Amino acid sequence: MTQEILINVTPQETRVAIVEEAAVQELHIERSNHSGLVSNIYKGTVCRVLPGMQSAFVEIGLNRAAFLHIADILEHGEPHEKPIQELLREGQSLIVQVIKDPIGSKGARLTTQISIAGRFLVYLPEQTHIGVSQRIADETEREALRARLSGLLPEGFSGGFIIRTLAEAATDEELKADVDYLNKAWQNVVKDGESAESKTLIHQDLSLPMRALRDYVNDEITSILVDSRETFQKMQEFATRYASGTLAKLQHYAGERPLFDLRGVETEIEKALSRKVELKSGGYLIFDQTEALTTVDVNTGGFVGGRTLADTIFKTNLEAAHSIARQLRLRNLGGIIIIDFIDMDDEAHQAAVLEELHKAVGRDRVRTNIHGFSDLGLVEMTRKRTRESLAHILCEPCPCCTGRGELKTAQTVCYEILRELLREARQFNTREYRVLASQKVIDLFLDEESQALAMLTDFIGKPVSLQVESTYGQETFDIVLM
Repeated sequence: MTQEILINVTPQETRVAIVEEAAVQELHIERSNHSGLVSNIYKGTVCRVLPGMQSAFVEIGLNRAAFLHIADILEHGEPHEKPIQELLREGQSLIVQVIKDPIGSKGARLTTQISIAGRFLVYLPEQTHIGVSQRIADETEREALRARLSGLLPEGFSGGFIIRTLAEAATDEELKADVDYLNKAWQNVVKDGESAESKTLIHQDLSLPMRALRDYVNDEITSILVDSRETFQKMQEFATRYASGTLAKLQHYAGERPLFDLRGVETEIEKALSRKVELKSGGYLIFDQTEALTTVDVNTGGFVGGRTLADTIFKTNLEAAHSIARQLRLRNLGGIIIIDFIDMDDEAHQAAVLEELHKAVGRDRVRTNIHGFSDLGLVEMTRKRTRESLAHILCEPCPCCTGRGELKTAQTVCYEILRELLREARQFNTREYRVLASQKVIDLFLDEESQALAMLTDFIGKPVSLQVESTYGQETFDIVLM
């Protein structure tokens, strides 16, 4: 299937959308005041060692200390067998790389195994083996690529590599250029690491448009549209030096209508922030994202297109499998994901839906694992989480409901106010009480709950006045002693 990359650039934000047949498959956002940290290399200082957790906190110059687990402290590509307290001490300097952005209240996650990505190769300076991308399944092809790369390495060259999928179509000259570029980048890291002060960034990954050229362009990408002339020129220069095969696909979009509006990306972003996702058949999905996991509920909705109920359910679940895989990419949902497909009694239908889900997530750049149907009929899966989800980047908890997604009714708030008035009357002897609340709550006191307020006023023996505060949310109120 043909795809295109759309790049929208403003001074504050850069957005990259990967579109396939008019449907947005992936969305990447980078803001000038908060760009991603994954792959950045720092000279850090150990600030705390935790033997009980076999981990340490490392200061790298961010707001929060970053986290380093014993499993990510490697030597010659292998985990250490010694406990962490024998490897690290407080105040020690070390070179580390970010493998996971800060997410929520958690700091960045680090590793000591440095890797530097090129277009065709990933360089592992502290390893010796040559690995091949798992997407290249043919073992003969894998061995041929290993042998080909080994023959291109200079004599005495140290370090290992991971051969990326794009390397299958690369020429020897392109592979050799990638090796030279990565080796030079590593030498700069070593040099800067020796002279840099602690808590310093010594190697930063490419900007989002350049990463798009390096990581996202493949044979399926037919065009790359950029709506900024300056960024387009920089991408041309980068492509000329490191990715000449992408030059013909690069185009500058100069139309009057915004690029993301023209291709319907803005609409897709709005839909991706909604809990409900409509399916073409009439069914729908409900996404609920929590800190620990994401749940997806599949419903038939108005779809009655099958010959039997079982057939209708089966077709809805098949369509849902494809939509869920796309939404996981688009929303960048990670961690534990629980999918509640509509119950299927036929085991063959279950197996077919599971196979369809495997196919759909097989195109994901992020590592996913599907664990099949549980005893409760739920599909459990995991998706590697390396950066914030789309909702966490673009949204914040509602100040009215504080993230619950629901508000107390105006009647509930009225009863809370009546109870609070009674508490205040027992504690303070005042001339009058004034209730400050939202319009809807005050209207209820003047109408349906007027009798309840009058009864309380008689009981406490003090007058109660009402005042609308237009800035108050429905759950907010104050009682002023006059």
